[in-house]
Amino acid sequence: MHDNNMQEKPLDFSKLCTFGNYKEVWKKYGYIRNLSDVLQQDFRRIKEITYLDHAAATLYPESLVRNFCQDISTNVYGNPHSQNPSSRLTYDTVERVRDRVLQHFNTTSEEYSVIFTSGCTAALKLVAESFPWRSPTATEAGGRSQFCYLTDNHTSVVGIRAVTSALGVVTLPVSPQEVETRAKDGPQNKGNGCQTPHLFCYPAQSNFSGRKYPLSYLKGIKARELYPASDYQGLWFVLLDAASYVSCSHLDLQEHSADFIPISFYKMFGFPTGLGALLVRNDSAAFLRKGYFGGGTAAAYLAGDDYYVQTTNISDRFEDGTLSFLDIISLNHGFDALQTITGDMDKIQMHTFGLARYTYMLLSCLHHNNGKPVAQIYTASEFESPSTQGPILNFNLIDCHGHTIGYSQVEKLASLFNIHVRTGCFCNIGACQLFLGTSDQEVKKNLQVGHVCGDNIDLVDGRPTGSVRISFGYMSTFQDCKTFLKFVVDCFVEKPVKVDQKRWKRLKSATSLEDSSPDLISRTTEEKAGHFHRGAIHVTTEPSVNTFEDNATTKDTSTHGKGHTLVTIYIYPIKSCAAFQVCDWPMGPQGLLYDRGWMVVNGNGVCLSQKREARLCLIHPQVHLPSNTLHLHASGMDSISVPLNIPNETLQRNKVCQSKVCGDRVKTVDCGEEAASWLSEFLGQPCRLIRQSSDVIRDMKNGLEQGMPSALSLVNEAQYLLINRASVELLLKHITSRQEGSEDHPSFNIQQLIGRFRANLVIDGIEPFEEDDWSHLIIGNTNFQVAGQCGRCQMIGVNQDTGAKTKEPLLSLSAYHKGKVTFGVYLNHQLQENPTEAYTLTIGSSVMPEMLK
Repeated sequence: MHDNNMQEKPLDFSKLCTFGNYKEVWKKYGYIRNLSDVLQQDFRRIKEITYLDHAAATLYPESLVRNFCQDISTNVYGNPHSQNPSSRLTYDTVERVRDRVLQHFNTTSEEYSVIFTSGCTAALKLVAESFPWRSPTATEAGGRSQFCYLTDNHTSVVGIRAVTSALGVVTLPVSPQEVETRAKDGPQNKGNGCQTPHLFCYPAQSNFSGRKYPLSYLKGIKARELYPASDYQGLWFVLLDAASYVSCSHLDLQEHSADFIPISFYKMFGFPTGLGALLVRNDSAAFLRKGYFGGGTAAAYLAGDDYYVQTTNISDRFEDGTLSFLDIISLNHGFDALQTITGDMDKIQMHTFGLARYTYMLLSCLHHNNGKPVAQIYTASEFESPSTQGPILNFNLIDCHGHTIGYSQVEKLASLFNIHVRTGCFCNIGACQLFLGTSDQEVKKNLQVGHVCGDNIDLVDGRPTGSVRISFGYMSTFQDCKTFLKFVVDCFVEKPVKVDQKRWKRLKSATSLEDSSPDLISRTTEEKAGHFHRGAIHVTTEPSVNTFEDNATTKDTSTHGKGHTLVTIYIYPIKSCAAFQVCDWPMGPQGLLYDRGWMVVNGNGVCLSQKREARLCLIHPQVHLPSNTLHLHASGMDSISVPLNIPNETLQRNKVCQSKVCGDRVKTVDCGEEAASWLSEFLGQPCRLIRQSSDVIRDMKNGLEQGMPSALSLVNEAQYLLINRASVELLLKHITSRQEGSEDHPSFNIQQLIGRFRANLVIDGIEPFEEDDWSHLIIGNTNFQVAGQCGRCQMIGVNQDTGAKTKEPLLSLSAYHKGKVTFGVYLNHQLQENPTEAYTLTIGSSVMPEMLK
């Protein structure tokens, strides 16, 4: 009943996903130089990478860095606040870059000034702190200022209200629909002498959906024809957030003159990353009020009296202290590279839009074998024109039952294929709420259950907390589209894949502007009414079922009170190194004694895991309790030992430092030069061994019941990780089945597969995946609380015997769980504060689970 749009002869996805079909959809591809030559000469480092996160940061061409290094290697650039030759060279070069920036946006220093900042956010903060806000206590007639912003704005724009609220300025969020629907006919300025300053902020391009808002809003707001300016008298200024827009589109400030335009250069060139600018209309800059003054901003001042005269030059007035002049000089080479490689921004716009349009068309037409859509795409258009849509595609994937697949699961599998995407809400909660249909109360509820921006909690009560975003840059290729679409089909589509032929033909035949002139492309067009492509979300009340090929294993929920067995105990003394198997082991306040008590860091003090350095699994640490030592073994290396307990005199001598583990800052102690040299030699890079300091307690992320102790070693989430041997056996069958008929695939046995999951405790005697429904359990004489399921990452693709990487078993786990990649459960123990006997875990101990209520 879902196949109404499917023709008798369905379209073949693999045939659609060809460059010939792409050219039928969009003819503008590439630049003056052959794109493959560009990649070979300037982007060799991404040969095996599908990079689809250009909206966050585009990639720099190698020629930019080479030419910049040659520049600063042959010239002497001094501090520009002087008159000596090196200072003058810097000053003149920086001024040349200012002119080049203005030239790029088709304006001059007579109209605009370039104020360099540390980034786009710093530029916005500068406007917030310098705008002439009028508070309620102002004596001038006309009332207080309005700070208005489109709800589809970046956090850094919305954050201006922290400044305005403190001043009593009115904050007015405006939905995208209100700007035009609440507009008034004709200008509202006639006969109006009110001079109260107001600020309206909107993005030229949404960083969430890629929607391009009409640049005609600039004139409409200033003329008080559009809402909210139409309802409030006074002087209206417009801040146009162009950071996302200018990465792939041309902004003509002669035609579209905003008062304030913040930008980030790394979104344009990829380098440098710590530099942005605020472009300010010179007429509007006269209204700004400078507070703090620093070096270079003063024409004159007195140290002993409150006397200060600001410089007349607008840029100098707002650039406190010494500029990051070498970064600014590098922009010369950024503009050179952009021009040499692409020709101009119009070509970039056409190329990147074509890639996004093609990907959107095919993704929106993909269906599971039962006819249900594969993706829920968040867009206000159907990618008809580059004047209304940028090269950004935002979506969530949907399984064949209509359930959202969490964005974290998609990102993990994408990383396995070296596909770089971005997930979450992208610092744009307004757009996220709008497209996902999330209410304010739901956002607050999600926070209460532990979800914060940037974490991996992608679903709460089955509803998504964010989405997946892919975005294209000028060096993106058709192969990037193909790789991504094939990844979606291979990992998330219930076969055989179906294509909505009726929709494909309609989108393909839609009128486009691809053969129009650049002037027509850049001209703002009338937008169609916004719409969302939303797949229906169905909630099932059927029993939980794990599907394995044609068989189904329904979880048996009648095992309450059954006795099972602990069959294996592993500890991992050094985080990410090999396991140490034991028959019985003491338990301490942080879990198994000495489990994850040490970790390896690189030369910059960053924690190394098998994700970054797979050879860590070839280091075999062993704890020898009688001698109070930790022994390190590795093939081809002499063994060394490290004391388990560091004496006080050694603690005073060795370096104490702050490190980060899974986002938590922990206090650690360096274990000395011998261990550092041993690790550095084996891993082939500067490394050090550090251990957790006993001075600071690291709290659990998943806390125990009230009144219970909470302490973690250097583990990820909880004190213990438990897996079920029966679950591993079922997964092994699935892997074997997937690999049937394949000539080149890794072989697995049950013990090797168990090793991939790096559990502390392995149990036997229960049904597969029964452990997912436990809330508590008793092992021996110790109570444990289940803290949640373990979300697996690509680290389980590392062969723990050889260090080789494979895509199994993560792919099989995802296919088995329909996109969900959890395996094993986290446990926290519940020890008595004053036990009458020491706690010990022993192989053969009985396991008594309690089911979730």
